[in-house]
Amino acid sequence: MTQEQYILAAQPNNLQRPGCAPVYPVGIYGWRKRCLYFFVLLLLVIMIVNLALTIWILKVMNFTVDGMGNLRVNKEGIRLEGISEFLLPLYVKEIQSRRDSPLILQSDRNVTVNARNDLGQLTGQLTVGSEMVEAQCQRFEVRSSNGERILFSADEEEISIGTEKLRVTGIEGAVFDHSVETPHIRAEPFQDLKLESPTRTLTMEAPKGVEISADAGELKATCRKDLQLQSTEGEIFLNANTIRLGNLPLGTATTSLGLNVPKQTVYELCVCPNGKLYLSPAEVGSTCHSTSNVCLWS
Repeated sequence: MTQEQYILAAQPNNLQRPGCAPVYPVGIYGWRKRCLYFFVLLLLVIMIVNLALTIWILKVMNFTVDGMGNLRVNKEGIRLEGISEFLLPLYVKEIQSRRDSPLILQSDRNVTVNARNDLGQLTGQLTVGSEMVEAQCQRFEVRSSNGERILFSADEEEISIGTEKLRVTGIEGAVFDHSVETPHIRAEPFQDLKLESPTRTLTMEAPKGVEISADAGELKATCRKDLQLQSTEGEIFLNANTIRLGNLPLGTATTSLGLNVPKQTVYELCVCPNGKLYLSPAEVGSTCHSTSNVCLWS
């Protein structure tokens, strides 16, 4: 061993050897480490809470592969079961209920169904309110169950009823402000048919004739003033076993001496020039001219 080597070996160890670099610790220590662990733990708690809330929402809303809750998505479209509420407008092509249940559209105020054309203009509207049902369209139709026959139709020109029988069950019957055109008016079986105009006249006209028939009952015509049976070209034909004209005035027959003719029970029917009928006591000859006082005062 040389002298220099001996001297270096004999020196204390606290002296750093020249040529050795200082050593520094590697990692996160102290408050930085504690903050990192805290944020990692907080993130883990948030993830667990989010996962729990997601599972709870899926459970409550009944999410499945086919849909959500009462909403089911299939090949034909969307199916809703139970009560559904829409807060915004709903645009669909067709709304159809199940085969074993009705379709109910309910609103606190009214239900309005609108139909529009390609330009967005309103062409038809149906409003169901608390006081009335209003339909606004060019033509309103009610068809039979098979859709072949029109039962009721209404437009600006006319109203048509296509049923075989029109029944009015009100006590006052049917009230028409203007004329009525119909080929047949018939009452129910075992019921009376009554045509009445309390404050005006009742007129029945037909180009080829008016037929009034009561096969199982009587025919009664009552008015306050004049009852007119008029035929411009034909005749008025009364065909019955018995024809009675009640409340006809009785003419007074007088002789040339001014003596009254004795009372009797046989009379003849006389007609004044103005068409008024009256009774005259029957004799061997006609007494209509001698009882002309009825014609004079009529």
